[in-house]
Amino acid sequence: MRPRTLLFTLLLVATFWLVTSRGQWKLSQVIPPLSSSGKLWSDPVTAHGAGFETDEQNNIDIYKTYRLATVNITSVVYQRDFFFQVYPQKGTGSGFLINDEGEIITNNHVISGSQNITVTLSDKDKKQYKATVLGIDRRNDLALIKIRAGRKLPFVRLGDSDALQVGQKVLAIGNPFGLEGTLTTGIVSSLGRSLQNEDGNTLEGLIQTDAAINPGNSGGPMFDSRGNVIGINTAIFGSQTASGESGSIGIGFAMPVNRAKAILEEYRSTGRISHPVHGISRVQFVQGDLAEALQLPAAGGLLIETIDGGSPAEEAGLKGFNRTVIVGMYRLGVGGDLITAIDGIPVDGPDALRRAVNRKKAGDRMEFTIFRNGRSVKVPLTLGAAAEAL
Repeated sequence: MRPRTLLFTLLLVATFWLVTSRGQWKLSQVIPPLSSSGKLWSDPVTAHGAGFETDEQNNIDIYKTYRLATVNITSVVYQRDFFFQVYPQKGTGSGFLINDEGEIITNNHVISGSQNITVTLSDKDKKQYKATVLGIDRRNDLALIKIRAGRKLPFVRLGDSDALQVGQKVLAIGNPFGLEGTLTTGIVSSLGRSLQNEDGNTLEGLIQTDAAINPGNSGGPMFDSRGNVIGINTAIFGSQTASGESGSIGIGFAMPVNRAKAILEEYRSTGRISHPVHGISRVQFVQGDLAEALQLPAAGGLLIETIDGGSPAEEAGLKGFNRTVIVGMYRLGVGGDLITAIDGIPVDGPDALRRAVNRKKAGDRMEFTIFRNGRSVKVPLTLGAAAEAL
């Protein structure tokens, strides 16, 4: 065999071996196609996925489980216009069922002043029921109402708001702007916030969140990632919408659920919701030059002016004013006790007493440090109870 022929034969054998030994070999890998009739793009990978991310599935599960336990609340308040004509003013909000018998927690401001409260369930029939008010807690802007559906209803689980941590995930369900069954998510942005409401009362210990909360969310549940209610959506800082209402800018507030659990416990045991009373009906905050002019410590405190007869304050031995003086521009009742500390915390402003009582319930004990007759003494006081007027 000629050398050239031998070389050509060996080249053919080597080529055949190389081609047949590659299982994944394709002609298109060697010779690119001149034309293609296939897609010119690739579909997103998620479109071919077989499920959701863990966090997505958590959101879905909580929404599916508790959406039906979240209700829409409509209240009607009758008011008079400039010409003394009576007209109805409608408000809307949210709430959530806490047992299968139809008891619902919401915000007091959602139902405040209304004798006509309608609850719409979130089931497919959207059935409506008239609600009755069982009790309210104005200090914490909470209300307990009830409907009678004649059947067992879905309800939520109440969690523990004392163990919250900044950064943990939260979910809110409600009816913002009347859009039923809306879910928003976020985190706990801060804890222990204070906010003054429309009535001039200060709501304390609020949960701040960036979960979108809008008008209509008030009274709805805020869940943790385990599906436990840890707050009641209550208020927002927001920008004005075209309709004049405030919209979410990522700063919302919820009342801790443990406040609601406290009023529920009282209602279960006594059949009513009350607020604590001390009987100190009027105080004046004095400090600095004004305090020294009254021969009181410059650090100052709350000067008791009047005390209600037969009240816990009177029983504890606290004393009000016995004479009136004019100091500069102030007319003051003097001669009474000066409260310098409450439960060991120094008085730092005119609302110190109210803030201290807001952390208490009827029957709790308080300790007042007072300045009397040139010396400091400690006076214990047990708070009484007064039923909230509906």
